[in-house]
Amino acid sequence: MQFAIDIPQFGPFSDPHLVAELAYEAEEAGWDGFFLWDHINYKLAGTPEPLVVADPWIQLAAIALRTKRIKLGPMVTPLPRRRPWKLARETVTLDQLSRGRLILGIGLGSDRSGEYRDFGETTDARVRGAMLDEGLDVLTQLWSGEEVSYEGQHYQLSRVQFLPKPIQQPRIPIWIAGNWPHKKPFRRAAKFDGVFPQILERSLTPEDFREILGYTHAQRTQTNSFEALAFGLTSGIDKAQDAAHVASFAEAGATWWLEHFYPRHTLGQVRQRIHQGPPRF
Repeated sequence: MQFAIDIPQFGPFSDPHLVAELAYEAEEAGWDGFFLWDHINYKLAGTPEPLVVADPWIQLAAIALRTKRIKLGPMVTPLPRRRPWKLARETVTLDQLSRGRLILGIGLGSDRSGEYRDFGETTDARVRGAMLDEGLDVLTQLWSGEEVSYEGQHYQLSRVQFLPKPIQQPRIPIWIAGNWPHKKPFRRAAKFDGVFPQILERSLTPEDFREILGYTHAQRTQTNSFEALAFGLTSGIDKAQDAAHVASFAEAGATWWLEHFYPRHTLGQVRQRIHQGPPRF
């Protein structure tokens, strides 16, 4: 199993210099990955003042330059509110910059903070789902380096070619997020390289995880390696308890554990947990 830190890119974590330094410290402490949320705006319940929000892609570039080994990427970027050709350029450049360390987390995104409606974007989940599927088609075809023409309902391309290709082949790894028990995101994930399952309103249990992976693996037709991402928070103090908790997800099929921090966590709390190291077992 591999272990990663996952933090918001706003509030106390909006400073790209600070975030790059945290990623460096995580690498030194033995973590395998450092991931960022991707929000264009974020509204914190009970806080009327707007949060300070950074662009995660600029922060990821800073992380790539400050680190040498650790994997990095967005967990997750909502593709329907992005232009897939712009994302293709950004991801290939970041893959080049990091020398092949990028992992691309993709999801539908939510409108909880008005990130669609406040900017005049559609809030219809079915429409955004169709945009997500078309966007993935466009993105992966542009990564090929071949000439691409595409005629979809939402996106149209006419004889365009993007170079260079990513360092990672056959493509930059794509991990798809989804909320269980909705099945469509997990059928989508089965076509790619990993899955980031969640359940609204509560934490996933190892039993949930086993059920979700059973369904997802049953949809797979490819033989490439496939990652499964579990997340939560361990204490960093009770090593035995932490190890047992994470091991229960590994036994259910998880291949990555994300130490998943929220806006309520302070810089001091995150830094302390980074320095305590991964919950290895």
